[in-house]
Amino acid sequence: MTATLVGRVLLAGVAAAIVAALIVPAGISWLRSLGFRQSVRQQGPESHLKKAGTPTMGGLLFLPVAALAALALFPRDSALYLVLVISLGHGALGFVDDYRKAALGRPLGLKAREKLVGQTLLGLILALAALGPLHSGSWVAVPFTGVRVVLAPALYAVFVVFVVIATTNATNLTDGADGLLATTALPPLAGFGLLAAEAGEPAAAGAMLALAGALIGFLRVNRHPAKVIMGDTGSMAIGGALAAVAVLIHAELWLIWIGGLFVIEDLSVMVQVYWFRRSGRRVLRMSPLHHHFELGGWSEPTLVRRFALASLVLAATGVAAALTLAQGAALR
Repeated sequence: MTATLVGRVLLAGVAAAIVAALIVPAGISWLRSLGFRQSVRQQGPESHLKKAGTPTMGGLLFLPVAALAALALFPRDSALYLVLVISLGHGALGFVDDYRKAALGRPLGLKAREKLVGQTLLGLILALAALGPLHSGSWVAVPFTGVRVVLAPALYAVFVVFVVIATTNATNLTDGADGLLATTALPPLAGFGLLAAEAGEPAAAGAMLALAGALIGFLRVNRHPAKVIMGDTGSMAIGGALAAVAVLIHAELWLIWIGGLFVIEDLSVMVQVYWFRRSGRRVLRMSPLHHHFELGGWSEPTLVRRFALASLVLAATGVAAALTLAQGAALR
């Protein structure tokens, strides 16, 4: 990638961070005026009850910043359009979920099957675009081996849908403490930005850096004590962006390691539910995993710092391994 393209990728991140830091705080009163306020379920940690009434749907504030920053620097790139469709499509799905909870007073928001239908449709769009107009092929890179596995197109489409559903659910689950997802998402976003750049997808790299930059600006008001919560609007869009770029560069399975913190959060819920149904006992004090540590005495700032460090280690080691083994060739 040329120095000019590298500069544009970095500029997307810096511009998004500056603009988000300036405009996101001003948007809080707008969310409050619309009645978009957080409702807290009684099943969560007792300390979270004080978050009730905090403005939510913060994704409405930082997602447009990230999208416009990427579009301004890569205005005619079909891969970028696809990433934005999948990311913002999940943001729209999350918005409906948030709106039902915050504005209509329905604590559970969208039903699980309704959300699953939306995720599946967006996953199919991603798969069909990758197999069709983008001609990226139906192969998968196996992490830490350099091996490529070629799948039948139909099977690859099913695989892509699974990747999308798993990733967006995992990021959604991780958004459960002040600044937790916004902070822990930064290493995977930067990591996939680097992999996309090495794979010859500068616009996708710009999208990752723009989203990371917008989250840095958003953290100005989302860190503890949060003045605004990103909601499913933001958390699902982050997962959608990660999944889309991973599919574009055939690094889908690298998500398991580079986004390993999200995988652990997701698995903690599955293990908790499975074991409780099987034995009537809990493995964790509460799931997802971050609630387990909160109930164990960790403050939210401590939780965020430690989870962010874990996310950084996983992302850094995963990206280093991917670049060492594949040197960009197996990612494209």
